[in-house]
Formats: sequence, C-alpha cells, structure tokens
Amino acid sequence: MKTACFQRQARQVWIVNDNVDITPMGGKPATKKTTGNTMKFKKVTARFDADNIELAEEVICHIFFSLNLKGVICEVPIPEPDEGFGTRTLKRPEHNSIIGYLPDTDDSDIMISKIRECLAGLSDMAVQVDVLSERVDEKDWAHAWKDYFNVTRITDKIVVKPEWKDYTPAPGQIVIHIDPGMAFGTGTHPTTSMCLALLEEHVQPGKTMLDVGCGSGILMIGAAKLGAGAMTGIDVDPVAVEITRQNLEKNGIAPEHFSLGAATLDKTPQVRYDLICANIIAQVIVSIMPDIAARLAPDGTAILSGIIEERVPDIYAALGAENLRCVRKINHEEWVALVVRLRTP
Repeated sequence: MKTACFQRQARQVWIVNDNVDITPMGGKPATKKTTGNTMKFKKVTARFDADNIELAEEVICHIFFSLNLKGVICEVPIPEPDEGFGTRTLKRPEHNSIIGYLPDTDDSDIMISKIRECLAGLSDMAVQVDVLSERVDEKDWAHAWKDYFNVTRITDKIVVKPEWKDYTPAPGQIVIHIDPGMAFGTGTHPTTSMCLALLEEHVQPGKTMLDVGCGSGILMIGAAKLGAGAMTGIDVDPVAVEITRQNLEKNGIAPEHFSLGAATLDKTPQVRYDLICANIIAQVIVSIMPDIAARLAPDGTAILSGIIEERVPDIYAALGAENLRCVRKINHEEWVALVVRLRTP
C-alpha cells in the first residue's frame, strides 16, 4: 500500500525571525547563539512507537506546543488519500516522528532535558519515545516545508497553489495562491481539504464568516473566492495573523473585506456570524464550544475539523451542552469534519 505523510495538527507555527521569544519558563531572557547574521536553532526530534499512533501523535504535539517549540511538523505514515485530497504531495517518512525547533540559547539544553522528562512519562500510555537533538542554522530549515507543498486539487472547483509553482486553471476553477510561510495551512492536510470542500457547499454570497485559528488564511481566501461577505479571522499567534493578511492581499482580497486579530475567541466581540470555521484540535474545540455557540447566527453553520475519530464523542457531548447539533459528518482516514447548526425549538 502506498503511504504519504501529512503535516498534521491543526496548529503549525514556523518562527524564524530575530524577534522570537526565547525566554525560558520562569527565567530571564537567554542569550541567542548566532554565526554572523544567522541564528542557530536546536532541532528536536521525537521518534515514537505506540499501539495508538494517532493518540500518541496528538499527545506529543501537545507537549511540544506547551513547551513552546516552534515549526512543529508531524511525520507519520498514513494511507495515501483519495484523489483530490493532496495525493502524492509528500514523501514517506522513515519513522513516526514529531519535529520541533528551539532557539539555541544558554538554556536550550535544559529545555531539551525537560522535553525528555515529559516524553518519558508517556511510557505509562504504552508510548515509547526516543528524543534526538542537533544544532541547525535558520537557513537549513526555514524553507524545508516547501518540499512538502505542491499544487493540490481539493475539489473539481478548488485548487491550492503555492506561489513558487506554475499552474494553469481549468475554466471555472478557483485557485488559492498561498505561501504558508511560518503558519499552518497548506491545503495538503485532510482536515484543511475537508474544510475547503465543505466551504464550497456552505458559503452563501454576501454571508459573514469567522475563522477561528486562521493559520495561513487559506479558509478565508477560499470563502472569499466562493463569494463570502465580511470575514473575521483570529489566531493566538500574531505571526499567523500577519501571514493571513499577506495571503489575503496576494489573492486580491480587499482589506475592507476582512478584519484580523491575534486573540482567543472568548476575547472577541459576541457578534453573530453566518458561518464559523474552526480547524483546530478536538480538545480546543470542546473548550471553546460555548463561545462558538454564542457567535453563531440562528440559521448559521459551523464547520469543525482537526478532529480524530476517537474524539468525536467528546465533540458531540460539547455540542449537546450548547444546544448545537451535527447535521453532517465526513471522514478522511482517521480525521473528521463536522457541519453543525443550532437546534431548532
């Protein structure tokens, strides 16, 4: 069976600029190590094996994010997707691996020891992890993700094209020109592909849209090209917000057509939206479900993804608690996307 690797997780952040925060937890700012004008990083690789690969992947990624690793990539072999869902876009990895980066500072070895300590605790979950680290230059990895990103046909109508690739669209096709840069969202991941396909079905001309965790802006771009009205995008990472802005502009989306902010959903105004998208991990979706319900128009639609199959019961329970219901569920391998609406009296 052919296999492919997808850059997993609903949040992937690439931070390579000199303004990156390198303050260790509970400590004073550390000293960056550079060679000339090039900043050094520690590449941390967690190679793992487990009975439940998907759960192990999610837990290890959570540890990486909680310890502030950047540029997190998941390299896990999964069955090649159906045609139209990013086929043959990525090389097969040799190991189940989660990779992240730390600025190389006086305290980076302490952080790596902390990572090893946290991952060692996963043995209780029958997860075996081997942690490797090496020093790399910024230039050695800042553009490595480009090897994983090609022109991708999402549906017959929607195509995602990186700016460094050539593509001649067929009549009637919508082409999303995108440079994910330091933010998650290339269209090759099944969760993003499913969201775009569902947007094609549910975007109505002139209707408002909220993207929770906008990443690279790919969903906002798709919605705009499908005819959405005023759009709002939020992300906890300001780098992602800026990249979203750049990608919207590259696609000819006028600034008056969208607003962006670096914020969590609970800190945004309780404006009602016709369409809400949240392509983030299940744990976060569950935690923000009350805020999603508070911002969904009475006849609105929410598209929720970034969910693995075994977490669906948690999502359904959270929906029920907020008077929401799932009206459609689609799957791609272990990944799930849901179409959600408010319950009618």
